[in-house]
Amino acid sequence: MTEDPLRLRYDRLDYTPFPKSVTLARRRAHRLLTDWGHPELAPDTALLVSELGGNAVLHGCLRDRFFRVELALTKHAVRVSVSDPRGELLPSPRNAAPDEMFGRGLLIVGALSDRWGVTELTVGKLVWCELDVVRAVRQSANKQEPRPTPVTAPSRNRGRPAARWAS
Repeated sequence: MTEDPLRLRYDRLDYTPFPKSVTLARRRAHRLLTDWGHPELAPDTALLVSELGGNAVLHGCLRDRFFRVELALTKHAVRVSVSDPRGELLPSPRNAAPDEMFGRGLLIVGALSDRWGVTELTVGKLVWCELDVVRAVRQSANKQEPRPTPVTAPSRNRGRPAARWAS
């Protein structure tokens, strides 16, 4: 296999299909993007790994089969790829009811990434998304956005106010 001249950095790791693995993959992605010189992309990349990894654990894994997380940094984009063995279950965004705990992951992926898609494999599937490096450089050159202002609201926590974030 020949090396891709556009790929600057690459990482691949297989994880056991447990929720703890999603946390490990998210932390690894954040650390790698920071080490690769793109700390401005690290939080978004970590969130994308978390969403796609969580979907793999919940919907795509079989007993004793791993899911794989791949990160590739090119001159133009960071690509996050998560593959799992359940190719018959292709993901698609859906509108979750307000009281549902799950069902918003792909909406988050679509809103956060510049592109995303699904590739069917011989065994399983690969869900990928990309963040443009140019966008991140432009954002870091602008002033940082102000952080949300905390406001307090009545709480049932023994008279202590609960911190909430104003939108």
